[in-house]
Amino acid sequence: QVQLVESGGGSVQAGGSLRLSCAASGRTFSKSNMGWFRQAPGKEREFVAGISGSGTRVTYADSAKGRFAISRDNAKNTIYLQMNSLKPEDTAVYYCGADFWIPFTGWGSDFNPTVNYWGQGTQVTVSS
Repeated sequence: QVQLVESGGGSVQAGGSLRLSCAASGRTFSKSNMGWFRQAPGKEREFVAGISGSGTRVTYADSAKGRFAISRDNAKNTIYLQMNSLKPEDTAVYYCGADFWIPFTGWGSDFNPTVNYWGQGTQVTVSS
């Protein structure tokens, strides 16, 4: 049974940092794209960042560029999201997704991929 388990969420003040982790089990994802999504209250889930299986290609939503960094450790079957300079508008439940197509360039704000595996989510709350 495939499982994705997120951790690292919490409450921070604006300007602070958090590092999210997503540990996969049940199969290896070293050849699969993985990424992070988030859903704020009353809003639809949105793509935040994605990374290729090898880790050589990454892409970010405009809201994350320059502040967030996605990475992966295939030996641990884990991806990470380092979030710096957090803002109150980053408050959301953050989800890890695995095994989905990412164009890496040229995608728009309506990018809504079909993700084969989801984690249960971890809450991030940023206070002003």
